[in-house]
Amino acid sequence: MPETVTNEVSTMPEPSSKNSSTSDSVSAGLGHRSPQRPSAAENSSAPQDLRDDRRDDVPSTEVFAVYGVEPEIQAYAMAKYSRSSLSMKESLREISAQKAEKFLNTFYFQYGHRSIADLAHIALAVERLSILAAIELADEQRWDGQERSTRYQDFKKSGYYTPDFGADDEARKLYRETLDSLFAEYDALSAHMTQHLISITPKPAEMKQEAYERTLKARAFDITRYLLPLATNTSLGEIVNARTLETQVAHLLSHTHKEVRVLGESLKKAATTAAYNVNAESLRGLVEEIRKLSPELGARAEQELLHEVRVAPTLVKYADPNSYEMETRRELRQAARELMKSEQLAPSKAIVDLLDEEPLEVEIATTLLYEHCHHSYRQVRQALQVSGERYRREIIDLGLRHRGKHDEMLRGFRAGQQFRFDILMDTGGFRDMHRHRRCIQVMQGFTTQHGYEMLLDMDDAGMRSRFDAAMRRTQTAVEKLAARNAPEAEENSQYAIPLAYRKRALFKMDFAEAVYISELRTTPAGHVSYRNVAYAMYEAVARRYPALAKYFRVHDVTAPVDLLQR
Repeated sequence: MPETVTNEVSTMPEPSSKNSSTSDSVSAGLGHRSPQRPSAAENSSAPQDLRDDRRDDVPSTEVFAVYGVEPEIQAYAMAKYSRSSLSMKESLREISAQKAEKFLNTFYFQYGHRSIADLAHIALAVERLSILAAIELADEQRWDGQERSTRYQDFKKSGYYTPDFGADDEARKLYRETLDSLFAEYDALSAHMTQHLISITPKPAEMKQEAYERTLKARAFDITRYLLPLATNTSLGEIVNARTLETQVAHLLSHTHKEVRVLGESLKKAATTAAYNVNAESLRGLVEEIRKLSPELGARAEQELLHEVRVAPTLVKYADPNSYEMETRRELRQAARELMKSEQLAPSKAIVDLLDEEPLEVEIATTLLYEHCHHSYRQVRQALQVSGERYRREIIDLGLRHRGKHDEMLRGFRAGQQFRFDILMDTGGFRDMHRHRRCIQVMQGFTTQHGYEMLLDMDDAGMRSRFDAAMRRTQTAVEKLAARNAPEAEENSQYAIPLAYRKRALFKMDFAEAVYISELRTTPAGHVSYRNVAYAMYEAVARRYPALAKYFRVHDVTAPVDLLQR
């Protein structure tokens, strides 16, 4: 294992060799303090070797950062706090990779102490995946990451993902023609919109020309991103703990889309095989210099500095497709299809619907079916009420029938939040709202059935008819692709859906999160789509709880926006 480097902030004198073990264990954060310091009178009569001669203004706690430790070894070292009085430094000196693997196999897999994996944090880069796959990858509550921005980057050269159409050359041809057309429109409209914004926005004298053009170009991308299909290639970085990664991999391996399943395999491989070492080239040069001076020392340096590091070889190796998720999805889809088959999609009266309070059983059953159709929450709930209490309980039973010993309940069971919003919005805006991790999000699938958004800026620039024509052509192509007699035909067709098309998602949260989203997402620098959604959330809460409205520090979304304000 690589040499451990610690960035120390020591708040106590270096202990004597006689007491070093005890001092380290006390100062390493085991939840204990030094024994109660004797009073002055007691201290004067106490033997010299028992007196505490530390200064009163020097705290006993020692704090240091740890660097250079492989994630699983770090997890083991931290887990040892609960089972050993050793300090972190002593634990790290004691642990080898083999001991860590043995420990994790015993306590993590056999005994089910899954919190151990929370202590191993892993950084992963995921490049050239579709926006559709990126949305699924990021659909984790315990997730930190950053994706390519459709505001700050031009996606015309990104390329796009082409699903496996097998021997269906006609479908493949239609798909590529559709996506090539969308990218051509995106390129042309981005250039046109940039020039339009420049023509209506005077440059301030104090603003540099480069910054002025860059800012308006970003605004133009904000508008024309609606043309980008879900197949558009993107990249993202994520930092997750090993438990989240294991759950994430199992979910991806169980997915309905082949690209996402392959992505799950790739994540698993990245975690269990050699990681990219950013310092490898410079270290290799150093090893060669050492080898020239001493072949023996050079061989040792190579072993210490250039050995392969696998970030989670133990904690992720058993991540496999989740039969509970797959079997339950199949049965709930069938149930939703049968329940809602005679129900037309009701025209949405609002982009945000703050749902009423209801019995917990009603919420759980409705949420379980909501995910597997395109109807509003209220429509699904009404259909369940007509079907009766017995049927509702059958739906809840379906959600748990295939649950294994170590399976967490499905997301539909995360119920009971006071504020629940059924939100219908364009997919581009949803990607921004999707980043809010403190709330529970239940997504419906991608579809063209809810129509699409078009910003007034497109109309002002004289591009409405061209944009509408592109959307109509694409919807026709998506419907044709979905109707093909081929495996995963509907899933493959979704890649051609532009970000302009609307989708439903259920957002469940507490009051603080409702305030946070409303305040953050209504700022003038944001995209108009999610600004409107966030303001509608505020309005819905204010109508129901008028006394709480004054605590929202929202921005008026109807006020004119300075296009040069970022």
